Amino acid sequence: MPLRLSLATLTVALFACMPAWAQQQAPLPETPPVVAPSDDPDAAENAPSKVPLDEIRRYVAVFNAVKEAYVEPVEDRELMQSAIRGLLLDLDPHSTYFDKEDSDAFDEQATGAYEGIGVELQQQPDRTLLVVSPIDDTPAAKAGIRSGDVITAIDGKPISAEDGMEPLRGAPGSRIVLTILRDGTPKPFDVTLVRDTIRITSVRSRVLEPGYGYVRISAFQTDTAADFQKQVDRLQENGKLRGLVLDLRSNPGGLLLAAVQVADDLLDKGNIVSTRGRMSISDSKFDATPGDRLNGAPVVVLVDAGSASASEVLAGALRDNKRARVVGSRTFGKGSVQTVLPLDNGDSVKLTTARYYTPSGKSIQASGIVPDVVVKPEQDGKPGTAIGPDGQPYITEATLPGHLRGDEEGAAGYTPGDVLDGDAPITAALVELKKVVATARAPSSQQRR
Repeated sequence: MPLRLSLATLTVALFACMPAWAQQQAPLPETPPVVAPSDDPDAAENAPSKVPLDEIRRYVAVFNAVKEAYVEPVEDRELMQSAIRGLLLDLDPHSTYFDKEDSDAFDEQATGAYEGIGVELQQQPDRTLLVVSPIDDTPAAKAGIRSGDVITAIDGKPISAEDGMEPLRGAPGSRIVLTILRDGTPKPFDVTLVRDTIRITSVRSRVLEPGYGYVRISAFQTDTAADFQKQVDRLQENGKLRGLVLDLRSNPGGLLLAAVQVADDLLDKGNIVSTRGRMSISDSKFDATPGDRLNGAPVVVLVDAGSASASEVLAGALRDNKRARVVGSRTFGKGSVQTVLPLDNGDSVKLTTARYYTPSGKSIQASGIVPDVVVKPEQDGKPGTAIGPDGQPYITEATLPGHLRGDEEGAAGYTPGDVLDGDAPITAALVELKKVVATARAPSSQQRR
């Protein structure tokens, strides 16, 4: 769940967790502020740390050794870029360094228009790319790319640390061949895709049955909240809905503020989400304002193992406020906030700066949201699985190397979620919605007397 700040602001106050990639600029002070230990019991932790001169000297010695003795010449810029990336590599899976091209691509995803194949990815320590989720109606989705797939090569070439995901981008109409490793498939296989301009329509809707609406949110972008309002209003043109299925399956997240605004459209009051970091400036709280766009009509939220970050914020907010029931499978479990720090050369740093908490005060980091009603996928008549070829669960935050440990991680009874494809989960969500509607409409025991 990314946010955006300036590097100067980072130096002054560490990290400010502002929503929706809001960019702030702040001048660098001439003299760092002095923190009195008697005023702040955490002063030793929060005060600016001294530069580790011995470690800097060691780095310079290694840098010079590589420059002088490596078997082939290496450019200074290449060495420095590698060193900066290494600085972030072991922090957690979501902290990373973006060169200008990657930074521009990252920004484009917020606006919902870019050139590529349309897939949300997580680069792994071995440089392979884990598919968090394909985006609806994009080349990746049409080619059958699935959540949990691992891209091991692009156009027959292994993925390099320098290029990362950049080779996936390209001119519309150009072809690209991905080598895919998939659970249940004995060996890697190739998939050919044709790049396109990805214009993501993040919100779609339809009527499931008279009185029962369906809204699908595939990602949280700049216009998602406004589009959600339009789709809900369109569903109610011929009368008030009896209930709504809100589909967040394989929604990788996106802009925090967009998820907050959607939650606010369905809540009349109550907390939506809060964030907490090491410093108070990282803390924030979002509350609902009066007004429910559905006028209290019951809601069922449909989730799966690909529902991550902002989609988990929305599901958690609606359930904790007793506004919706959650149906599906355990979610991804990404409960952290990332701040994007632009650099003067066009590059940027994406750094994890806080954790978020649902209205009940629970962190879902590495544990996810467990649905009220569990739906299992059907594969050739058999229940699906989220166990990879190495016997370990995949497509969860808890299985990403170096992830932040969650408050409830490792609890007894933990089982990873499933990816729920197709229309069967929608049918299951509608069945549950009708139960909720029937319960809400049933007269109380007092009225029956």
